[in-house]
Amino acid sequence: MLSLARAATRSPTHDGALRGTPARMLVTRAWRRRLLRFAGWSALALLTAAGALLADGWRDFGARTTGARRVRMERSPQWHDGHFENPQPLWNDFWGSLAGFGHISPHVSPVTPPVVPRIDPARFASPPAGGLRITWFGHSSTLVEIDGHRILTDPIWSDRASPWTWLGPHRWYPPPIALADLPRIDAVVISHDHFDHLDRRTIEAMRAWTAVFVVPLGIGAHLAYWGIPENRIVELDWWEAAQVGELTIVATPARHASGRMLVDYGATLWAGFALLGRSHRVYYSGDTGPFPALNDIGRRYGPFDVTMVESGQYNRAWPDWHIGPEQAVLAHQVVRGQVIFPVHWGLFPLAFHAWTEPVERVLARAAIVGAAVVTPPPGESIDPLLARPAAPWWPKVPWETAAQHAIVSTLFP
Repeated sequence: MLSLARAATRSPTHDGALRGTPARMLVTRAWRRRLLRFAGWSALALLTAAGALLADGWRDFGARTTGARRVRMERSPQWHDGHFENPQPLWNDFWGSLAGFGHISPHVSPVTPPVVPRIDPARFASPPAGGLRITWFGHSSTLVEIDGHRILTDPIWSDRASPWTWLGPHRWYPPPIALADLPRIDAVVISHDHFDHLDRRTIEAMRAWTAVFVVPLGIGAHLAYWGIPENRIVELDWWEAAQVGELTIVATPARHASGRMLVDYGATLWAGFALLGRSHRVYYSGDTGPFPALNDIGRRYGPFDVTMVESGQYNRAWPDWHIGPEQAVLAHQVVRGQVIFPVHWGLFPLAFHAWTEPVERVLARAAIVGAAVVTPPPGESIDPLLARPAAPWWPKVPWETAAQHAIVSTLFP
């Protein structure tokens, strides 16, 4: 009777609260279980996808350095706290990079891919009359014929700049010549190990060649893993040189980075190259931002007949990683170049700008400072010292000027 009386005195609101509390708890627990199951399955799916990507691209990621190669790397002045570092740190605007995806040029890739004629291998049967000839294959891949030697720079013949054949930046046109149809190559130089410069499938296709590979410290581990004999691998620190016949190849400083996975940042060195022949000198910048040692390169090895300076794939959010068109012309002047040959554009969509913008801005800046520029189409061979200004081979599309999108690095030379 007492318990019934007490129950009768409870208010409806209080009674409903007592009855409702267990129900809400049951609903909350049910949703928590569902959320946990969803999170668990999502995590499993992500791990499975990540594992599949790693497994599919594992061989392309290359090999870590060990043994004597590792010991030599650790003696480098550029080696600090377990990885290579720039004397001048790289500045990045992470949020600016993300925001850039909302401002991608509608002309980041050509609407109609450029028509690149096939190269007749017979072209290379005779050496260049003046001792210097350069053939650009797009991006940073070139064949430099200099004083009787043939040097291939950063060759990439794959369809994508990626560890995967089905994912990643796709090239706009096929290579204008098959690797097997190239003339005998004396040396292959690799500036760094990013996928648009060091391509596993291209390297493996060269295993039977006699060419020597001249690369920055650490990259030899990748090459050996992919089947290049150790006796054909020459690894250099900055300012070190290799002799290939009568040609001297010097690894010059650059301001960039390396890494083929998220966990190997700075595991190998990056560099540019000075090609010093009997009569001609060529400078290839590799990927770089401006840095003070450009002055030293010019003093030690200049003047250069031609400078192949990277000019594309830039953005104000990463101004120290890629030098940009106007600063590329500045670098050309600092190293004392006679003719600038802009590279690192015209093959892959790797940034947000219009695909023709790099060369347009190089030409605009060069006209202001009076620098000579050569802009041959992919697959054409030229003597840069004899080439005359030609009509642009690329279409006219809208692009941003230096005033609209300035690339100003945190440190000028």
